Amino acid sequence: MRWEGSGVWRTLRTPGGTATLHLDSVAEGITAIAWGDGAEWAIAGVPELLGSGDETTDFDVSQNAFLEQTRRRYPGLRLLRTNLVFEMMLAAILEQKVTGKEARRAWRQLIMAHGEVAPGPAPIELRVFPAPATWRLIPSWEWHAAGVDPQRSRTVLAAASVASSLERTLVLGRGSVEITGRLRSLPGIGIWTAAETTQRAHGDPDSVSFGDYHLPALVGWALIGKPVDDDGLAELLEPWRGQRQRVMRLIEVSGFAKPRFGPRLSIQDHRGH
Repeated sequence: MRWEGSGVWRTLRTPGGTATLHLDSVAEGITAIAWGDGAEWAIAGVPELLGSGDETTDFDVSQNAFLEQTRRRYPGLRLLRTNLVFEMMLAAILEQKVTGKEARRAWRQLIMAHGEVAPGPAPIELRVFPAPATWRLIPSWEWHAAGVDPQRSRTVLAAASVASSLERTLVLGRGSVEITGRLRSLPGIGIWTAAETTQRAHGDPDSVSFGDYHLPALVGWALIGKPVDDDGLAELLEPWRGQRQRVMRLIEVSGFAKPRFGPRLSIQDHRGH
């Protein structure tokens, strides 16, 4: 993706082929233009990409002043649905047990090396997410050079081998126990990675990224003024079961930051070893 003054550029690997999508905000709403063999699929997915179909009528945060104030500030907040399961899962796998900076660096390095040139008039540095078969052919030394350890690269290869099956979970809706069960049947896919995938690909309004390094403390400080662990996180979010991811998104967009009491997690770079 790339943000410019003219709007947002995004490349996609769709069931119909590669595509470049350009979105721009105008007085009447959003304009969307797409190029490539997958252009029709990309345009058809724009409404859900922007939150169409996300139901919020039963979401009540009146019992918490912080959430109620945040919702008033962001009344149009919706959860997106990309409808790209393998791509979203791969991104989540790269984010396992590392900092966001490390994950983004690995993502960029691998896609720039193995992704196709984006169709249409996209900025020249944009590439399209590689096909599953391409991911399976990346040699071990390139994973290492990108800072991806063997466990995560093996998980990516396992996901790439069943990529078409992953996409079929989209027919099950925005979120269900069955979807999570299917994703977690893959080696290396735990509760955190499955949740991150369903949030992005399926638009699941309830999935919670249990096992996250930061989220329990963030939610605890935001809602009750003190940190909690995963059990405490589950207890705090229980009143909003069915909409728990929506609570997380409200906290995120609020800009709230938990207190810092020490140095951040250091980045370990083993690529030269």
